[in-house]
Amino acid sequence: MRAGLTIYPLSTLLAGLALAVPAHAQDGAPVAGAAGGAGDAPLAKPRTGGHGRLKVTPYIEAEQVLTSELSPGSETLTYTRVAAGVDAAINGRNTSGAVSLRYEHRFGWGKNAEDGDTLSGLARVSAAIIPRTLTVEAGGMAARTRLDGGGAFLGGIGDNDEVGHFYSAYAGPSLTTRVGDVGVNASYRLGYSRVDTSGGDIFSSTGDDADDSIQHAAQFRAGVKPGDVLPVGLGVGAAWYREDISNFDQRIDDFHVRGDVTLPVSQTVALVGGVGYERVKSSQRDVVRDGAGRPVIDDDGHYRLDKDAPRQIAYDVDGLIWDVGLLWRPSPRTSLEAHMGRRYGSATYYGSFSWQASRRSSVNVSVYDSMSGFGGQLNRSLVSLPTDFEAIRDPVSGELNGCVGSLKEGSCLTGALGGLRSAIFRARGISASYAVDMGRISTGVGIGYERRKYVAPRESVLGLIDGVTEKNLWLSAYMRAMLDERSSVTTNFYINRYYSGLELVGDSTSFGASAAYYRMLTRRLSARAAVGIDGNTRQDDDDYWTATALVGMQYAF
Repeated sequence: MRAGLTIYPLSTLLAGLALAVPAHAQDGAPVAGAAGGAGDAPLAKPRTGGHGRLKVTPYIEAEQVLTSELSPGSETLTYTRVAAGVDAAINGRNTSGAVSLRYEHRFGWGKNAEDGDTLSGLARVSAAIIPRTLTVEAGGMAARTRLDGGGAFLGGIGDNDEVGHFYSAYAGPSLTTRVGDVGVNASYRLGYSRVDTSGGDIFSSTGDDADDSIQHAAQFRAGVKPGDVLPVGLGVGAAWYREDISNFDQRIDDFHVRGDVTLPVSQTVALVGGVGYERVKSSQRDVVRDGAGRPVIDDDGHYRLDKDAPRQIAYDVDGLIWDVGLLWRPSPRTSLEAHMGRRYGSATYYGSFSWQASRRSSVNVSVYDSMSGFGGQLNRSLVSLPTDFEAIRDPVSGELNGCVGSLKEGSCLTGALGGLRSAIFRARGISASYAVDMGRISTGVGIGYERRKYVAPRESVLGLIDGVTEKNLWLSAYMRAMLDERSSVTTNFYINRYYSGLELVGDSTSFGASAAYYRMLTRRLSARAAVGIDGNTRQDDDDYWTATALVGMQYAF
Protein backbone atom coordinates (compact mmCIF):
# COMPACT_ATOMS: atom_id res chain seq x y z
CA MET A 1 0.00 0.00 0.00
CA ARG A 2 1.08 3.54 -0.48
CA ALA A 3 2.78 5.47 2.25
CA GLY A 4 2.82 9.22 2.57
CA LEU A 5 0.24 11.96 2.23
CA THR A 6 -3.23 10.52 2.63
CA ILE A 7 -6.81 10.95 3.56
CA TYR A 8 -6.57 8.75 6.60
CA PRO A 9 -9.33 6.58 7.87
CA LEU A 10 -7.92 7.21 11.37
CA SER A 11 -9.82 4.34 12.88
CA THR A 12 -7.85 1.84 14.92
CA LEU A 13 -8.63 -1.83 15.11
CA LEU A 14 -11.48 -3.12 17.12
CA ALA A 15 -10.15 -4.27 20.49
CA GLY A 16 -9.99 -8.04 20.59
CA LEU A 17 -11.36 -8.41 17.06
CA ALA A 18 -9.70 -9.41 13.81
CA LEU A 19 -10.11 -6.04 12.08
CA ALA A 20 -7.02 -4.14 10.99
CA VAL A 21 -6.40 -0.39 11.10
CA PRO A 22 -6.39 0.78 7.50
CA ALA A 23 -2.77 1.93 7.27
CA HIS A 24 -3.77 3.45 3.97
CA ALA A 25 -2.00 6.37 2.39
CA GLN A 26 -2.99 7.87 -0.90
CA ASP A 27 0.27 9.74 -1.23
CA GLY A 28 2.10 6.64 -2.35
CA ALA A 29 1.63 4.64 -5.51
CA PRO A 30 0.46 1.08 -4.92
CA VAL A 31 2.02 -1.27 -7.45
CA ALA A 32 1.53 -4.90 -8.14
CA GLY A 33 4.27 -7.33 -7.43
CA ALA A 34 5.51 -10.83 -7.74
CA ALA A 35 7.40 -13.04 -5.40
CA GLY A 36 10.03 -15.71 -5.30
CA GLY A 37 12.14 -14.46 -8.20
CA ALA A 38 15.86 -14.57 -8.63
CA GLY A 39 18.55 -12.22 -9.76
CA ASP A 40 21.24 -12.84 -12.33
CA ALA A 41 22.38 -16.11 -10.72
CA PRO A 42 19.39 -17.98 -9.29
CA LEU A 43 21.54 -20.91 -8.25
CA ALA A 44 24.01 -18.84 -6.24
CA LYS A 45 23.21 -19.16 -2.54
CA PRO A 46 23.86 -16.14 -0.32
CA ARG A 47 26.31 -16.58 2.50
CA THR A 48 24.67 -16.41 5.90
CA GLY A 49 26.02 -14.83 9.04
CA GLY A 50 24.82 -13.23 12.26
CA HIS A 51 22.82 -16.30 13.38
CA GLY A 52 21.03 -16.58 10.05
CA ARG A 53 19.89 -12.96 9.91
CA LEU A 54 22.35 -11.56 7.34
CA LYS A 55 22.67 -12.86 3.79
CA VAL A 56 25.23 -11.39 1.39
CA THR A 57 26.11 -12.50 -2.15
CA PRO A 58 28.71 -10.40 -3.99
CA TYR A 59 29.45 -11.50 -7.55
CA ILE A 60 31.28 -10.69 -10.77
CA GLU A 61 30.30 -11.73 -14.28
CA ALA A 62 31.39 -11.54 -17.91
CA GLU A 63 29.17 -12.00 -20.97
CA GLN A 64 29.25 -11.85 -24.72
CA VAL A 65 26.11 -10.19 -26.13
CA LEU A 66 24.71 -10.16 -29.67
CA THR A 67 21.88 -7.72 -30.49
CA SER A 68 20.15 -7.68 -33.86
CA GLU A 69 17.65 -5.08 -35.04
CA LEU A 70 14.83 -6.88 -36.85
CA SER A 71 12.75 -3.82 -37.77
CA PRO A 72 12.80 -1.20 -39.21
CA GLY A 73 16.52 -1.78 -39.88
CA SER A 74 18.75 -4.85 -39.87
CA GLU A 75 21.86 -3.82 -37.95
CA THR A 76 23.62 -6.36 -35.74
CA LEU A 77 25.83 -5.26 -32.83
CA THR A 78 28.15 -7.18 -30.54
CA TYR A 79 29.22 -6.29 -27.00
CA THR A 80 31.38 -7.67 -24.25
CA ARG A 81 29.81 -6.94 -20.90
CA VAL A 82 31.49 -7.13 -17.50
CA ALA A 83 29.65 -6.49 -14.25
CA ALA A 84 29.97 -6.58 -10.49
CA GLY A 85 27.19 -6.57 -7.98
CA VAL A 86 25.87 -7.62 -4.61
CA ASP A 87 22.58 -8.98 -3.31
CA ALA A 88 22.06 -8.75 0.42
CA ALA A 89 19.28 -9.10 2.98
CA ILE A 90 19.00 -8.69 6.72
CA ASN A 91 16.13 -9.93 8.86
CA GLY A 92 16.83 -9.16 12.48
CA ARG A 93 14.72 -8.40 15.51
CA ASN A 94 14.96 -4.64 15.06
CA THR A 95 16.33 -4.28 11.52
CA SER A 96 15.10 -5.63 8.21
CA GLY A 97 16.05 -4.77 4.68
CA ALA A 98 17.28 -5.88 1.28
CA VAL A 99 19.54 -4.48 -1.41
CA SER A 100 20.39 -5.46 -4.99
CA LEU A 101 23.11 -3.38 -6.64
CA ARG A 102 24.77 -3.97 -10.01
CA TYR A 103 27.33 -2.01 -12.07
CA GLU A 104 28.22 -3.00 -15.62
CA HIS A 105 30.46 -1.74 -18.39
CA ARG A 106 29.85 -2.56 -22.04
CA PHE A 107 32.67 -2.75 -24.60
CA GLY A 108 31.27 -2.30 -28.08
CA TRP A 109 32.69 -4.17 -31.07
CA GLY A 110 32.53 -1.99 -34.18
CA LYS A 111 31.97 1.71 -34.78
CA ASN A 112 28.21 1.62 -34.09
CA ALA A 113 28.43 -0.43 -30.91
CA GLU A 114 29.17 2.22 -28.31
CA ASP A 115 30.77 1.63 -24.93
CA GLY A 116 28.67 2.44 -21.89
CA ASP A 117 28.19 2.17 -18.14
CA THR A 118 25.06 1.30 -16.20
CA LEU A 119 24.28 1.36 -12.50
CA SER A 120 21.08 -0.31 -11.39
CA GLY A 121 19.85 -1.19 -7.97
CA LEU A 122 17.09 -1.32 -5.43
CA ALA A 123 17.27 -1.03 -1.63
CA ARG A 124 14.85 -0.84 1.30
CA VAL A 125 15.71 -0.91 4.99
CA SER A 126 13.85 -0.35 8.26
CA ALA A 127 15.64 0.00 11.60
CA ALA A 128 13.99 0.32 15.02
CA ILE A 129 15.85 2.94 17.04
CA ILE A 130 13.46 2.35 19.95
CA PRO A 131 11.76 -1.04 19.47
CA ARG A 132 8.03 -0.77 18.68
CA THR A 133 8.23 3.01 19.08
CA LEU A 134 10.71 4.87 16.87
CA THR A 135 11.72 3.54 13.45
CA VAL A 136 13.86 4.97 10.66
CA GLU A 137 13.22 3.85 7.07
CA ALA A 138 15.23 4.48 3.92
CA GLY A 139 15.26 3.29 0.34
CA GLY A 140 16.77 3.95 -3.05
CA MET A 141 16.72 2.81 -6.64
CA ALA A 142 18.58 3.34 -9.92
CA ALA A 143 17.60 2.00 -13.33
CA ARG A 144 18.15 2.46 -17.06
CA THR A 145 15.52 2.01 -19.75
CA ARG A 146 14.58 2.95 -23.32
CA LEU A 147 12.14 5.78 -24.03
CA ASP A 148 10.06 7.04 -26.89
CA GLY A 149 8.97 10.63 -27.51
CA GLY A 150 5.94 10.22 -25.25
CA GLY A 151 8.02 9.08 -22.33
CA ALA A 152 6.67 5.53 -22.15
CA PHE A 153 9.08 2.99 -20.70
CA LEU A 154 9.58 0.34 -23.30
CA GLY A 155 11.65 -2.43 -21.76
CA GLY A 156 14.75 -3.79 -23.48
CA ILE A 157 17.78 -1.65 -24.25
CA GLY A 158 19.08 -0.85 -27.71
CA ASP A 159 22.26 1.12 -28.36
CA ASN A 160 20.65 3.54 -30.81
CA ASP A 161 17.53 4.29 -28.79
CA GLU A 162 16.73 7.18 -26.54
CA VAL A 163 17.86 6.06 -23.10
CA GLY A 164 16.71 7.26 -19.71
CA HIS A 165 18.38 6.89 -16.34
CA PHE A 166 16.22 7.45 -13.31
CA TYR A 167 17.08 7.57 -9.63
CA SER A 168 15.01 7.90 -6.48
CA ALA A 169 15.77 7.82 -2.75
CA TYR A 170 14.07 8.65 0.52
CA ALA A 171 14.60 8.50 4.29
CA GLY A 172 12.64 9.44 7.38
CA PRO A 173 11.50 8.48 10.88
CA SER A 174 8.15 7.20 12.11
CA LEU A 175 6.80 7.21 15.66
CA THR A 176 4.20 4.88 17.19
CA THR A 177 3.27 5.28 20.84
CA ARG A 178 0.38 5.59 23.28
CA VAL A 179 -0.77 8.30 25.65
CA GLY A 180 -3.19 6.53 27.96
CA ASP A 181 -5.91 5.05 25.76
CA VAL A 182 -4.89 7.19 22.80
CA GLY A 183 -2.70 5.71 20.09
CA VAL A 184 -0.38 8.22 18.41
CA ASN A 185 1.36 7.84 15.03
CA ALA A 186 3.58 10.36 13.27
CA SER A 187 6.06 10.23 10.40
CA TYR A 188 8.15 12.36 8.07
CA ARG A 189 9.76 11.47 4.76
CA LEU A 190 12.28 13.37 2.64
CA GLY A 191 12.55 12.11 -0.93
CA TYR A 192 14.52 12.92 -4.07
CA SER A 193 14.05 11.72 -7.65
CA ARG A 194 15.96 12.47 -10.82
CA VAL A 195 15.63 11.57 -14.50
CA ASP A 196 18.45 11.89 -17.05
CA THR A 197 17.67 11.42 -20.73
CA SER A 198 19.95 11.18 -23.72
CA GLY A 199 19.05 13.88 -26.22
CA GLY A 200 17.46 17.01 -24.80
CA ASP A 201 14.79 17.31 -27.49
CA ILE A 202 12.66 14.20 -27.04
CA PHE A 203 10.01 16.26 -25.24
CA SER A 204 10.51 19.42 -27.29
CA SER A 205 6.90 19.22 -28.47
CA THR A 206 5.74 20.18 -24.98
CA GLY A 207 8.89 21.57 -23.37
CA ASP A 208 8.28 19.04 -20.64
CA ASP A 209 11.68 17.38 -20.19
CA ALA A 210 11.63 15.78 -16.74
CA ASP A 211 14.59 16.58 -14.51
CA ASP A 212 14.56 16.25 -10.71
CA SER A 213 12.27 16.90 -7.75
CA ILE A 214 12.35 16.99 -3.95
CA GLN A 215 9.46 15.63 -1.90
CA HIS A 216 8.37 16.19 1.70
CA ALA A 217 5.63 14.10 3.34
CA ALA A 218 4.56 14.45 6.98
CA GLN A 219 1.60 13.01 8.82
CA PHE A 220 0.14 12.75 12.31
CA ARG A 221 -2.82 10.93 13.76
CA ALA A 222 -4.24 10.09 17.17
CA GLY A 223 -7.15 7.79 17.93
CA VAL A 224 -8.86 5.46 20.39
CA LYS A 225 -10.12 1.96 19.74
CA PRO A 226 -13.80 1.05 19.84
CA GLY A 227 -14.68 0.08 23.39
CA ASP A 228 -11.79 1.89 25.09
CA VAL A 229 -13.68 5.14 25.63
CA LEU A 230 -16.84 4.85 23.54
CA PRO A 231 -18.50 2.02 21.63
CA VAL A 232 -17.02 3.52 18.46
CA GLY A 233 -13.44 4.34 17.58
CA LEU A 234 -12.49 8.00 17.11
CA GLY A 235 -9.49 9.65 15.50
CA VAL A 236 -8.11 12.97 14.30
CA GLY A 237 -5.17 13.60 12.02
CA ALA A 238 -3.40 15.84 9.56
CA ALA A 239 -1.05 15.30 6.63
CA TRP A 240 1.08 17.47 4.37
CA TYR A 241 2.78 16.73 1.06
CA ARG A 242 5.00 19.06 -0.96
CA GLU A 243 6.96 18.45 -4.14
CA ASP A 244 9.32 20.95 -5.76
CA ILE A 245 10.11 20.16 -9.40
CA SER A 246 13.12 21.78 -11.04
CA ASN A 247 11.52 22.06 -14.48
CA PHE A 248 9.73 25.48 -14.57
CA ASP A 249 10.08 25.66 -10.77
CA GLN A 250 6.84 23.72 -10.37
CA ARG A 251 5.41 23.10 -6.91
CA ILE A 252 2.51 21.22 -5.42
CA ASP A 253 1.35 21.77 -1.83
CA ASP A 254 -1.30 19.49 -0.34
CA PHE A 255 -2.48 19.81 3.27
CA HIS A 256 -5.47 18.31 4.99
CA VAL A 257 -6.89 17.79 8.47
CA ARG A 258 -9.77 15.45 9.33
CA GLY A 259 -11.57 13.37 11.91
CA ASP A 260 -12.70 9.74 11.60
CA VAL A 261 -15.02 7.27 13.25
CA THR A 262 -15.07 3.45 13.29
CA LEU A 263 -18.32 1.56 13.90
CA PRO A 264 -17.97 -2.21 14.49
CA VAL A 265 -20.91 -4.19 13.10
CA SER A 266 -19.61 -7.74 13.65
CA GLN A 267 -16.55 -9.71 14.70
CA THR A 268 -15.01 -9.20 11.25
CA VAL A 269 -16.64 -6.10 9.75
CA ALA A 270 -16.53 -2.40 10.61
CA LEU A 271 -17.87 0.71 8.92
CA VAL A 272 -15.60 3.77 8.76
CA GLY A 273 -16.09 7.37 7.76
CA GLY A 274 -14.34 10.68 7.96
CA VAL A 275 -14.69 14.35 7.16
CA GLY A 276 -12.21 17.21 7.02
CA TYR A 277 -10.70 20.12 5.11
CA GLU A 278 -8.06 20.06 2.35
CA ARG A 279 -6.13 22.68 0.39
CA VAL A 280 -4.28 21.59 -2.76
CA LYS A 281 -2.33 24.15 -4.79
CA SER A 282 -0.04 23.73 -7.79
CA SER A 283 2.01 26.53 -9.36
CA GLN A 284 5.05 27.27 -11.54
CA ARG A 285 7.09 30.16 -12.95
CA ASP A 286 7.09 31.51 -16.48
CA VAL A 287 10.04 31.46 -18.87
CA VAL A 288 12.02 34.40 -20.21
CA ARG A 289 10.33 35.86 -23.29
CA ASP A 290 11.65 38.09 -26.05
CA GLY A 291 10.15 41.36 -27.24
CA ALA A 292 7.56 39.50 -29.32
CA GLY A 293 6.47 37.39 -26.35
CA ARG A 294 8.14 34.22 -27.63
CA PRO A 295 9.91 31.92 -25.10
CA VAL A 296 13.70 32.24 -25.09
CA ILE A 297 15.64 29.01 -25.58
CA ASP A 298 19.22 28.64 -24.29
CA ASP A 299 22.21 27.05 -26.04
CA ASP A 300 21.26 23.60 -24.69
CA GLY A 301 17.84 23.73 -26.31
CA HIS A 302 15.93 24.29 -23.07
CA TYR A 303 13.60 27.09 -22.06
CA ARG A 304 15.21 29.74 -19.88
CA LEU A 305 13.34 30.11 -16.58
CA ASP A 306 12.40 33.62 -15.40
CA LYS A 307 13.23 33.29 -11.69
CA ASP A 308 11.87 36.78 -10.95
CA ALA A 309 8.47 36.14 -12.51
CA PRO A 310 5.46 35.70 -10.19
CA ARG A 311 4.17 32.17 -9.74
CA GLN A 312 1.43 31.05 -12.13
CA ILE A 313 -1.38 29.02 -10.59
CA ALA A 314 -2.12 25.72 -12.31
CA TYR A 315 -4.45 24.12 -9.76
CA ASP A 316 -6.06 25.52 -6.61
CA VAL A 317 -8.76 23.57 -4.78
CA ASP A 318 -9.82 23.83 -1.16
CA GLY A 319 -12.84 22.79 0.83
CA LEU A 320 -14.61 19.87 2.42
CA ILE A 321 -13.34 16.33 1.98
CA TRP A 322 -15.06 13.17 3.15
CA ASP A 323 -15.21 9.44 2.63
CA VAL A 324 -17.09 6.39 3.88
CA GLY A 325 -15.89 2.84 3.74
CA LEU A 326 -15.86 -0.76 4.83
CA LEU A 327 -13.22 -2.82 6.64
CA TRP A 328 -13.39 -6.61 6.50
CA ARG A 329 -10.91 -9.05 8.00
CA PRO A 330 -12.29 -12.58 8.31
CA SER A 331 -8.86 -14.03 9.16
CA PRO A 332 -5.25 -12.86 9.73
CA ARG A 333 -4.53 -13.79 6.10
CA THR A 334 -7.41 -11.92 4.44
CA SER A 335 -8.32 -8.24 4.58
CA LEU A 336 -10.41 -5.84 2.52
CA GLU A 337 -10.59 -2.04 2.71
CA ALA A 338 -12.86 -0.03 0.40
CA HIS A 339 -13.60 3.73 0.47
CA MET A 340 -15.50 6.26 -1.59
CA GLY A 341 -15.90 9.98 -1.08
CA ARG A 342 -14.78 13.38 -2.32
CA ARG A 343 -11.27 14.78 -2.74
CA TYR A 344 -9.47 17.11 -5.18
CA GLY A 345 -12.82 18.70 -5.92
CA SER A 346 -14.42 15.53 -7.30
CA ALA A 347 -15.27 11.92 -6.48
CA THR A 348 -12.53 9.67 -5.15
CA TYR A 349 -12.26 5.90 -4.72
CA TYR A 350 -9.48 3.96 -3.03
CA GLY A 351 -8.90 0.72 -1.15
CA SER A 352 -7.02 -2.56 -1.03
CA PHE A 353 -7.43 -6.31 -0.84
CA SER A 354 -4.90 -8.79 0.50
CA TRP A 355 -5.22 -12.56 0.60
CA GLN A 356 -2.49 -14.97 1.61
CA ALA A 357 -4.04 -18.29 0.68
CA SER A 358 -1.09 -20.16 2.17
CA ARG A 359 2.47 -19.58 3.36
CA ARG A 360 3.57 -19.91 -0.27
CA SER A 361 1.14 -17.66 -2.17
CA SER A 362 -0.33 -14.18 -1.98
CA VAL A 363 -2.78 -11.92 -3.81
CA ASN A 364 -2.73 -8.12 -3.53
CA VAL A 365 -5.03 -5.52 -5.10
CA SER A 366 -4.85 -1.75 -4.64
CA VAL A 367 -6.99 1.14 -5.89
CA TYR A 368 -5.50 4.64 -5.52
CA ASP A 369 -6.01 8.35 -6.15
CA SER A 370 -3.20 10.91 -5.70
CA MET A 371 -1.58 14.08 -7.06
CA SER A 372 2.14 14.60 -7.69
CA GLY A 373 4.83 14.92 -10.31
CA PHE A 374 6.64 12.00 -11.93
CA GLY A 375 9.40 12.02 -9.29
CA GLY A 376 6.89 11.98 -6.46
CA GLN A 377 4.99 9.07 -7.96
CA LEU A 378 8.21 7.11 -8.40
CA ASN A 379 9.34 7.87 -4.85
CA ARG A 380 6.01 6.79 -3.39
CA SER A 381 6.20 3.48 -5.20
CA LEU A 382 9.65 2.96 -3.72
CA VAL A 383 8.26 3.65 -0.24
CA SER A 384 5.55 1.04 -0.77
CA LEU A 385 8.02 -1.79 -1.41
CA PRO A 386 8.50 -4.36 1.36
CA THR A 387 11.83 -4.57 3.18
CA ASP A 388 11.98 -8.32 2.56
CA PHE A 389 12.29 -8.86 -1.20
CA GLU A 390 14.31 -10.32 -4.05
CA ALA A 391 15.03 -8.09 -7.02
CA ILE A 392 13.81 -9.56 -10.32
CA ARG A 393 16.28 -8.81 -13.12
CA ASP A 394 15.91 -9.37 -16.83
CA PRO A 395 18.24 -12.27 -17.68
CA VAL A 396 19.26 -10.62 -20.96
CA SER A 397 19.76 -6.95 -20.09
CA GLY A 398 20.54 -7.41 -16.40
CA GLU A 399 18.17 -4.53 -15.63
CA LEU A 400 15.49 -4.46 -12.97
CA ASN A 401 12.22 -5.41 -14.62
CA GLY A 402 10.04 -3.32 -12.33
CA CYS A 403 8.90 -6.02 -9.91
CA VAL A 404 10.30 -7.46 -6.72
CA GLY A 405 9.71 -10.87 -5.21
CA SER A 406 8.03 -10.92 -1.81
CA LEU A 407 5.32 -13.16 -0.43
CA LYS A 408 4.72 -10.67 2.36
CA GLU A 409 3.71 -7.72 0.19
CA GLY A 410 4.31 -8.01 -3.51
CA SER A 411 5.13 -4.79 -5.36
CA CYS A 412 5.99 -3.51 -8.81
CA LEU A 413 7.38 -0.12 -9.77
CA THR A 414 5.98 -0.47 -13.28
CA GLY A 415 2.84 1.54 -12.60
CA ALA A 416 4.88 4.62 -11.65
CA LEU A 417 6.91 4.51 -14.87
CA GLY A 418 4.32 5.64 -17.38
CA GLY A 419 4.56 8.95 -19.21
CA LEU A 420 7.89 10.61 -18.43
CA ARG A 421 6.76 14.21 -17.94
CA SER A 422 7.61 16.73 -15.27
CA ALA A 423 4.13 18.30 -15.23
CA ILE A 424 2.00 17.65 -12.15
CA PHE A 425 -0.86 15.20 -12.57
CA ARG A 426 -3.68 13.45 -10.78
CA ALA A 427 -3.19 9.69 -10.93
CA ARG A 428 -6.04 7.25 -10.50
CA GLY A 429 -5.53 3.56 -11.01
CA ILE A 430 -5.65 -0.04 -9.91
CA SER A 431 -2.95 -2.67 -9.60
CA ALA A 432 -3.09 -6.35 -8.75
CA SER A 433 -0.59 -9.15 -8.27
CA TYR A 434 -0.38 -12.85 -7.64
CA ALA A 435 2.73 -14.66 -6.45
CA VAL A 436 3.45 -18.26 -5.53
CA ASP A 437 6.59 -20.04 -4.35
CA MET A 438 6.42 -23.83 -4.55
CA GLY A 439 10.04 -24.44 -3.73
CA ARG A 440 11.44 -25.70 -7.03
CA ILE A 441 9.11 -23.44 -9.03
CA SER A 442 8.22 -19.84 -8.24
CA THR A 443 6.21 -17.46 -10.36
CA GLY A 444 4.46 -14.12 -10.19
CA VAL A 445 2.34 -11.81 -12.30
CA GLY A 446 1.39 -8.16 -11.86
CA ILE A 447 -1.12 -6.13 -13.84
CA GLY A 448 -2.20 -2.53 -13.55
CA TYR A 449 -3.96 0.44 -15.12
CA GLU A 450 -3.30 4.12 -14.43
CA ARG A 451 -4.94 7.28 -15.74
CA ARG A 452 -3.02 10.56 -15.42
CA LYS A 453 -4.61 13.97 -15.94
CA TYR A 454 -2.06 16.80 -16.15
CA VAL A 455 -2.45 20.32 -14.80
CA ALA A 456 -0.56 23.42 -15.95
CA PRO A 457 -1.28 27.15 -16.36
CA ARG A 458 -3.01 27.73 -19.68
CA GLU A 459 -0.80 30.74 -20.48
CA SER A 460 2.47 28.89 -19.76
CA VAL A 461 4.67 26.91 -22.15
CA LEU A 462 3.17 23.79 -20.54
CA GLY A 463 -0.33 24.97 -21.41
CA LEU A 464 -0.44 22.41 -24.23
CA ILE A 465 -0.75 19.54 -21.77
CA ASP A 466 -3.16 21.16 -19.31
CA GLY A 467 -6.15 18.84 -19.05
CA VAL A 468 -4.49 16.16 -21.20
CA THR A 469 -5.17 12.59 -20.07
CA GLU A 470 -2.70 9.75 -20.63
CA LYS A 471 -3.34 6.11 -19.82
CA ASN A 472 -1.02 3.22 -19.14
CA LEU A 473 -2.01 -0.46 -19.06
CA TRP A 474 0.74 -2.92 -18.14
CA LEU A 475 1.42 -6.55 -17.30
CA SER A 476 4.61 -8.14 -16.02
CA ALA A 477 5.26 -11.81 -15.26
CA TYR A 478 8.16 -14.11 -14.43
CA MET A 479 8.86 -17.75 -13.59
CA ARG A 480 11.82 -19.63 -12.15
CA ALA A 481 12.17 -23.41 -12.14
CA MET A 482 14.90 -25.61 -10.69
CA LEU A 483 15.55 -28.45 -13.11
CA ASP A 484 17.89 -30.27 -10.75
CA GLU A 485 20.41 -29.43 -8.03
CA ARG A 486 22.74 -27.71 -10.51
CA SER A 487 20.58 -26.17 -13.22
CA SER A 488 17.58 -23.89 -13.55
CA VAL A 489 15.64 -21.79 -16.05
CA THR A 490 14.02 -18.37 -15.75
CA THR A 491 11.56 -16.56 -17.99
CA ASN A 492 10.31 -12.97 -18.06
CA PHE A 493 7.48 -11.36 -19.99
CA TYR A 494 6.07 -7.83 -20.14
CA ILE A 495 3.56 -5.85 -22.16
CA ASN A 496 2.74 -2.16 -21.88
CA ARG A 497 0.00 -0.25 -23.70
CA TYR A 498 0.50 3.51 -23.57
CA TYR A 499 -2.28 5.90 -24.64
CA SER A 500 -1.10 9.45 -25.20
CA GLY A 501 -3.56 12.30 -25.07
CA LEU A 502 -1.35 14.47 -27.31
CA GLU A 503 -1.82 14.51 -31.06
CA LEU A 504 1.93 15.04 -31.50
CA VAL A 505 2.66 11.80 -29.63
CA GLY A 506 0.97 8.64 -30.84
CA ASP A 507 -0.10 5.62 -28.83
CA SER A 508 2.31 2.73 -28.51
CA THR A 509 2.48 -0.86 -27.36
CA SER A 510 5.69 -2.41 -26.11
CA PHE A 511 6.28 -6.00 -25.15
CA GLY A 512 9.08 -8.46 -24.69
CA ALA A 513 10.00 -11.92 -23.55
CA SER A 514 13.24 -13.52 -22.41
CA ALA A 515 14.47 -16.87 -21.16
CA ALA A 516 17.72 -18.05 -19.61
CA TYR A 517 19.35 -21.35 -18.67
CA TYR A 518 21.76 -21.49 -15.70
CA ARG A 519 24.20 -24.26 -14.84
CA MET A 520 26.38 -24.44 -11.74
CA LEU A 521 29.88 -25.55 -12.74
CA THR A 522 31.29 -25.37 -9.21
CA ARG A 523 29.83 -24.26 -5.89
CA ARG A 524 30.43 -20.60 -6.80
CA LEU A 525 30.90 -20.55 -10.59
CA SER A 526 27.92 -20.69 -12.94
CA ALA A 527 27.38 -20.44 -16.69
CA ARG A 528 24.42 -18.86 -18.43
CA ALA A 529 22.82 -18.67 -21.87
CA ALA A 530 19.89 -16.37 -22.59
CA VAL A 531 17.75 -15.10 -25.46
CA GLY A 532 15.20 -12.32 -25.63
CA ILE A 533 13.04 -10.31 -27.99
CA ASP A 534 11.63 -6.81 -27.52
CA GLY A 535 9.19 -4.93 -29.70
CA ASN A 536 7.37 -1.63 -29.92
CA THR A 537 4.47 -0.83 -32.22
CA ARG A 538 3.85 2.88 -32.63
CA GLN A 539 0.85 4.69 -34.05
CA ASP A 540 2.79 7.37 -35.93
CA ASP A 541 6.14 5.69 -36.54
CA ASP A 542 7.75 2.48 -37.72
CA ASP A 543 7.55 -0.57 -35.51
CA TYR A 544 10.75 -1.43 -33.69
CA TRP A 545 11.95 -4.98 -32.96
CA THR A 546 15.21 -6.34 -31.57
CA ALA A 547 16.46 -9.81 -30.68
CA THR A 548 19.28 -10.47 -28.24
CA ALA A 549 21.33 -13.53 -27.28
CA LEU A 550 24.17 -13.93 -24.80
CA VAL A 551 26.43 -16.42 -23.08
CA GLY A 552 28.29 -15.67 -19.89
CA MET A 553 29.84 -16.74 -16.63
CA GLN A 554 29.29 -15.57 -13.07
CA TYR A 555 31.34 -16.10 -9.93
CA ALA A 556 29.61 -15.59 -6.57
CA PHE A 557 31.91 -14.97 -3.61
